[in-house]
Amino acid sequence: LSSQPLHIIPLPVNEDVTTGDDIGKLILQAASASGVSMQNHDVVVITQKIISKSEGRMINLSTIKPSNHAFELASKTKRDPRFIELVLIESKSIVRYSENVIVTETKHGFVCANAGIDQSNVSDPGNDFVLLLPVDPDLSARRIKQVIAETIGMNIAVVISDTFGRPFRLGQTNVAIGVAGIDSIKSYIGKADMYGNILRITEI
Repeated sequence: LSSQPLHIIPLPVNEDVTTGDDIGKLILQAASASGVSMQNHDVVVITQKIISKSEGRMINLSTIKPSNHAFELASKTKRDPRFIELVLIESKSIVRYSENVIVTETKHGFVCANAGIDQSNVSDPGNDFVLLLPVDPDLSARRIKQVIAETIGMNIAVVISDTFGRPFRLGQTNVAIGVAGIDSIKSYIGKADMYGNILRITEI
């Protein structure tokens, strides 16, 4: 076990992120403004929302023409058929649905509500904008890691997180949807627990 303390330091990015913004540079500016010096092996955790905004994944529903399937599903879920059409486009399959929610498997392989499409903290009230997940969150994380490495010479890890609901539970939790510079799974399979039992399925 490491005896080193764990420090969690928030870095506020004050301006609204727009398409084309360099998230790596914004993170470094936020760190500098907060008096934070990044060190080798630090882990930078970034919300998916600003990644998607910077990559132009904000869509105006007025540009979406719903299919017949979208209209049919919208009537069953009481949702905007334009929103449902985007959910269908971003999904590999529909796992299940009920009023107000569709659980899908995204093209990335994530199982989540509404293909991860977000309507909160996206734009001003009354605007029909929604935010899609990044096309390749791992690639997004690698690019940010590279910008930071090239700018300050530090080897850091990047985690892109999103908020998912949990089956049969109230509340949400954060899930890593993209990583770079850090293993996303630590396997204990084949190792002994504190009593000497061999672990068979434990992966953290």
